[in-house]
Amino acid sequence: MSILIDASTTFIVQGITGREAVNLTRECLDYGEGAKVVGGVTPGRLGREVHGVPVFDTVAQAVAHHGAPIYGSVVTVPPAFTKDAVFEAIENGIKLIVIVTERIPRRDVAEMVELATLRGARIIGPNCLGVIVPDVVKMGGIGGPARNAAQAYTPGPIGVISRSGGMTTEMSSTLSAAGLGQSTAVSIGGDAIIGSSYAELMPQFEADEQTRGIVIYTEPGGRMEAELARWVTDNNSRLPIVAFMAGRFMDEMPGMSFGHAGTIVEGIQDTATEKIARLAQAGIAVAERIEDIPEMIRTKIAERAGATEGSPA
Repeated sequence: MSILIDASTTFIVQGITGREAVNLTRECLDYGEGAKVVGGVTPGRLGREVHGVPVFDTVAQAVAHHGAPIYGSVVTVPPAFTKDAVFEAIENGIKLIVIVTERIPRRDVAEMVELATLRGARIIGPNCLGVIVPDVVKMGGIGGPARNAAQAYTPGPIGVISRSGGMTTEMSSTLSAAGLGQSTAVSIGGDAIIGSSYAELMPQFEADEQTRGIVIYTEPGGRMEAELARWVTDNNSRLPIVAFMAGRFMDEMPGMSFGHAGTIVEGIQDTATEKIARLAQAGIAVAERIEDIPEMIRTKIAERAGATEGSPA
């Protein structure tokens, strides 16, 4: 099993004729069992093809050509036009939207997320690399070319959620090298406002029988870790979680910016030290080094299994 996508998932690429989108489309088509990229959209390019994928002027045309609902879209259009593209996708029944584009105005992102919520759709990103189910399918540039993705990602019981696209692959590769494959890996994006947080993805991982543990990559700034800790506690999550907290040096360097737009420390509760403490209170272990993650999650899974076996019937 997996979350968000599987072998039957159909999707389009909006902005498909752009240079990066052309490469991304090729990567998705080549990966796993072969992605069902059923169309692309670039206004004014109707009738063209990208790696055999038909191009349309609108999402409505792509849906009509497919003859059935299309589940997902990878959005690669420039930031000034991203909101329009996402609105168009949502209003044409797209349920999962992976936004690769970065530097989108926050107000636009907030409006996109609000409309998605109203229409029962889900946004991953923006400023993310997408979603991958190892050896099955990927949506987005996650893992890079198919041969590289196949080396880094392997099927297994660990769900991966990361604010950093590159670290999604780094952590998954580290897990794979230790014999711990992934059920689904999700690059959620590092912006201050995103469509799906750790806590918002947890119910899906919780319901996935294949997933036995979660690994997350996080950074100072924002309140997503507090939401995750609260969700884990309130829902008595069955899944052990190991986190890696980057940017700890920021606690000693007030005013220092770090990587993503989401790393805005507005108060002491947003610092790495406070986040680590909050995660620990919820039973979430925090690794000092990435290479420590496999043994930590393996131990947590074994401890959880032992506790379950030892509990009264």
